[in-house]
Amino acid sequence: MIEFRNVSKVYDSNGTHALSNVNIKIEDGEFVFVVGSSGAGKSTFLKLIMHEEKPTEGEIIFNDYSSATLKKKQVPYYRREMGIVFQDFRLIPKMSVYDNVAFAMRVIGAKEKEIRKRVPYILQLVGLSQKARSMPNELSGGEQQRVSLARALVNNPKVIIADEPTGNVDPEMSHDIIQLLSEINDMGTTVLVVTHEHELVRQFNKRVIVIDHGRVKS
Repeated sequence: MIEFRNVSKVYDSNGTHALSNVNIKIEDGEFVFVVGSSGAGKSTFLKLIMHEEKPTEGEIIFNDYSSATLKKKQVPYYRREMGIVFQDFRLIPKMSVYDNVAFAMRVIGAKEKEIRKRVPYILQLVGLSQKARSMPNELSGGEQQRVSLARALVNNPKVIIADEPTGNVDPEMSHDIIQLLSEINDMGTTVLVVTHEHELVRQFNKRVIVIDHGRVKS
């Protein structure tokens, strides 16, 4: 699913060695936590997977794509196979829960008939069927994060990438969010969760990748 081959990343602007000679494989259907202290290289790790940054050395393989040969015009199609969940939710404030989720389908040109079928199913999956017409500011932090997760799921991605998905919710809701991601993983979707919450990681028996000063210890 995802493979780093001898990947290093140095930022030209300040000479920071964000990642050094990383070799790692994440298999199709795995659930992986990525942990590390602030500045360890977790954000760079994600940006390289999402092709927001290119490696200084080495190659990243995602499905049939390679960072070495991926053309700019291919990047939107490359990213369609990923569902991204952010710490700050990134919901559109003037759209209802339903329309926030449907928006992800409309962007890729899905038919309205398909949207009307798929969105309610996904909202049910994340436990938000009753909130379809609510606006984001009427929801709790945990509910907003579940809308964000629904939006990431709606186009049936091969992998969910969650960047500190529990950073803005309380501990009980944090557990619920990871439990939900675990259930999604059980349905066959690869899940990658970046977090600094070691206590949360200990509650789930999943593979853990540790990034420390740009090096991977797994």
